[in-house]
Amino acid sequence: MKPKSMVTFILGTFLLLMGLWVVIAYSSFGGLVPLLIGGSLVYLSWGRSRTATLVFGHAIIVAGCFLVTWGIYLLPYSQPTMAQVLGRPLFWGFISIFGGICANYHGFCACVRKKI
Repeated sequence: MKPKSMVTFILGTFLLLMGLWVVIAYSSFGGLVPLLIGGSLVYLSWGRSRTATLVFGHAIIVAGCFLVTWGIYLLPYSQPTMAQVLGRPLFWGFISIFGGICANYHGFCACVRKKI
């Protein structure tokens, strides 16, 4: 059986493996977030469930809000270098919020409801 969305499957598999590697190699729970997001993306790649896409989008928006809050807390300790900007949770929080909004819009798209 082939996944319906190959890009979502590849991205989900990458995040799943990366999260698993962080949990095993570093014995850290920091890898649970990419592990959960990757598992959700792999699940979403097999089917076109509108409800699952909407729940995923809302969960990513909530996670993005937590990342933005954490990033604002770390802002006084950041330096204006590219590595600091891309490596801090503030940047990834905004990316997560916009990705969650995109997933919510995609949940109402005709491609998910098979009306194309």
